[in-house]
Amino acid sequence: MSECTHDCSSCGESCASRTDPKSLLEKPHAMSSIQKVVAVCSGKGGVGKSLVTALLAVLAQRNGLKVGILDADITGPSIPRAFGLTENATGTEDGLYPVRSKTGIDVMSLNLLLENNTDPVVWRGPVIAGAVKQFWTDVIWGDKDILFIDLPPGTGDVMLTVFQSIPVDAMVLVTTPQELVGMIVEKALKMANMMDVKTVGIVENMSYVRCPGCETKVEVFGPSHADALTAAYNIPNAARLPIEPKLSSGIDRGMVELFTGDWLDGLISAIIDLPPRTQA
Repeated sequence: MSECTHDCSSCGESCASRTDPKSLLEKPHAMSSIQKVVAVCSGKGGVGKSLVTALLAVLAQRNGLKVGILDADITGPSIPRAFGLTENATGTEDGLYPVRSKTGIDVMSLNLLLENNTDPVVWRGPVIAGAVKQFWTDVIWGDKDILFIDLPPGTGDVMLTVFQSIPVDAMVLVTTPQELVGMIVEKALKMANMMDVKTVGIVENMSYVRCPGCETKVEVFGPSHADALTAAYNIPNAARLPIEPKLSSGIDRGMVELFTGDWLDGLISAIIDLPPRTQA
């Protein structure tokens, strides 16, 4: 058998993935009931993916939903810092329990399992991917309307594991205005299409800075490409996040739940309107 490209449309093999497309999906913990799963990804690191994940989770919680965040960025976890979480996750013979934020958002991250949050995680790809899968199967999430998954950058082992093992309902893609980043982002878009995962929106971070004197939007990193990407790939929603020092400071101080801003209101409405998945 030739190496699998995960694109059944160009493959003649009669494998399990073709005869049963959901054969690789794992069930969540028996004590978990999760209505929607939304993955937040980027083709490139350093574009603000974890920031967007945190903001979307806060907005969903403000809309009265029960929300969780699965931090799949094992080697570079930053979600606990954004929410000011310092206590360790706990567990029993039944499974692991996520740590709850001040406003009630449940978070599971490898940093919540380490003795020191600056200890490096020196693991190979398959081990990292296995840990992410365990965050789905072994964590007691309870009843959740939305579980956001903060993916690591790129299109490697973890993204493939998540798309194959977890029933992802939609993806949000994070980018910045630079053309180089846009090219890499298209790789992630194409991978999502190959895995039959819907992209519900694009968030262009660091899209502009607002002049404090005249309120003019200055596109520091060049013109926006968000609308062009949404048009090219038929993506229904686009949002632009500004360079906002107060927001960055709030994240650094673990106070993301206090943020103000309407930049992602349209996108979170679209996510909330996604039909819930029927659970077996």
